[in-house]
Amino acid sequence: MKTVLFEIAEPAAVIERMKAQLSSGKPDEYARMTFRSPESMARTLTPLRWTLLETMTGAGEIGVRELARRLGRDVKAVHTDVNALVMAGVIDRTDGGKYLFPFDKVIVQFEFETLEKAA
Repeated sequence: MKTVLFEIAEPAAVIERMKAQLSSGKPDEYARMTFRSPESMARTLTPLRWTLLETMTGAGEIGVRELARRLGRDVKAVHTDVNALVMAGVIDRTDGGKYLFPFDKVIVQFEFETLEKAA
């Protein structure tokens, strides 16, 4: 099963994780899509786009008209959403003009910490 982890992390933390992974010689357990903030994730992965990704998960290559049919949405609106996800690097456009989200499972992870108040 091919799994992707959507996460929120600062670039420095991503670089440190990559260095540790390279020095260990072990592959990462998941493919990762990292966002810098909860806000950037929310801008990219709107509720309608989450539904689109859910529909694409495990579906293989799929055309925009078929996606619109499965989602019960307008073709033009779905086209706008898939193009935004392609531009963000979340999904791929195939040579045949279809779209691909090559994962069978999605994990979403982010954490909040208590912020210390400055005195």
